[in-house]
Amino acid sequence: MREIRTRLALGFSFGLGTLMVAFGVGIYLAQRSDSRDQLDERVRLESDRVALILREAWETAGEIVVARPADSSATLAAGVASQLRALPDFVVIVGRSGAVHISDAVRGLPFRQAEILTQQATSVGSAGELGFVQMGNDVGRLRYYIRPVEDAGPSVRGLLVALSTTGLGLGPKRLLTTMGLMAPLILAASILIGNLMVGRTLRPVNRMVDEVEAITDGRSLHRRLPEPMPQESDELGRLAATLNAMLSRLEVSFASLRRFTGDASHELKTPLTILRAGVERAITHPDTTPDVLEVLEETLVEVNRMTDLLESLLVLARADEGRAPLHFEDIDLRELMSEISETASLLAEQEGVSVTVQLPEDPVLVKLDRGRIRQLIMNLLANAVKYTPRGGKIFIEWSTDEESLVLTVRDSGIGIAPGDLPHIFDRFWRVDPARSSTGRRPGAGLGLAIGRWIAEAHGGTITAKSRPGRGSTFTVIVPRNADV
Repeated sequence: MREIRTRLALGFSFGLGTLMVAFGVGIYLAQRSDSRDQLDERVRLESDRVALILREAWETAGEIVVARPADSSATLAAGVASQLRALPDFVVIVGRSGAVHISDAVRGLPFRQAEILTQQATSVGSAGELGFVQMGNDVGRLRYYIRPVEDAGPSVRGLLVALSTTGLGLGPKRLLTTMGLMAPLILAASILIGNLMVGRTLRPVNRMVDEVEAITDGRSLHRRLPEPMPQESDELGRLAATLNAMLSRLEVSFASLRRFTGDASHELKTPLTILRAGVERAITHPDTTPDVLEVLEETLVEVNRMTDLLESLLVLARADEGRAPLHFEDIDLRELMSEISETASLLAEQEGVSVTVQLPEDPVLVKLDRGRIRQLIMNLLANAVKYTPRGGKIFIEWSTDEESLVLTVRDSGIGIAPGDLPHIFDRFWRVDPARSSTGRRPGAGLGLAIGRWIAEAHGGTITAKSRPGRGSTFTVIVPRNADV
């Protein structure tokens, strides 16, 4: 769930970051276009202002261009020149005869740059024209407007007004700089807010997962997921309702299966008991022939196996229904292990393997269900004997501390394949691929399932480690005072 939360938060932040970049680019382009439009409007207004000055000068004084006393070259009249001198912009006035009159701003330029501007001004036509001209690193780029002047007397043909574009990109650049500084803060805040929002949204899902995990043990199917109020119902509410309906169907199915298993096992016990008694009576009859006796002995073996199977099924069915309570009592571990050692020696002797049981030197008091713990160890022992070849070794060991009791059954048998290891505690699972019930390995695959139930009923765990050809090790860990 945490991975989904992280992916959603990062996806939200990535989407926000993408929108921020697109928004910033759009704002930058719009700001830049607006700044250019304002510059164009300003250069037009400045040209209209210069044209108005020329027209008023012509109407009042009757002349704009006069001859210099020194060389008789054309120059602006003193009144016009004084008015244009106050303008900070670059102004070039083109006369009818081709003479060019420039403002003080243009005169302040280097010769080469002033020449570029004046040559550009001589291209005045019959209509206004906007353009750019590069003036070098000192001045930069200029935005100019050339327009004809028709009402300022015969000596004036047109004029050029130019403004610097230095400040054209200043506003957009400041905007980009500001957005660049704010973007990391906004993204960090979006990740934090997105993480909180996603976490709050997924909180009901986490509760559902916790509830479902608590129900998956098969013994809590009566529990249900909390459903929201009808007015608050959404997709999660529909999911909870669907899961609850599925749990209801599963509860009915499991209950029917458990009831059938328990009832069938119980009903079959009596016929099997009668059948075993009859076979045993027939075996002991003096008139029974050897060939019939052999058949009866095989039948008795199968009847005993079926009886053990029914007993195991009854144990699991009662455990599933909660009708197999444990009886905790203070027991001496040394006494229990000594009893197990005697039984293990008899069982191992029949199969040609050696069993070593670690016996406590001093009494070790634990509070457990004696019968069930003995059944658990004997199931593990029987499983080890079953899969250990003749001449093999089996070790039953223990250790304890203030809180836990650790029991270990280790053998040098054939081992368990890695693919089979996760399933060995499942009911009716047997490691043999054919699951044959003949030979040295008969059984129904319920012993380890019962062992797991006993360990978990004591509040403990059971685990297995194994490698093919190198034996297996089963470890049971239960609290010393399991009923606390």
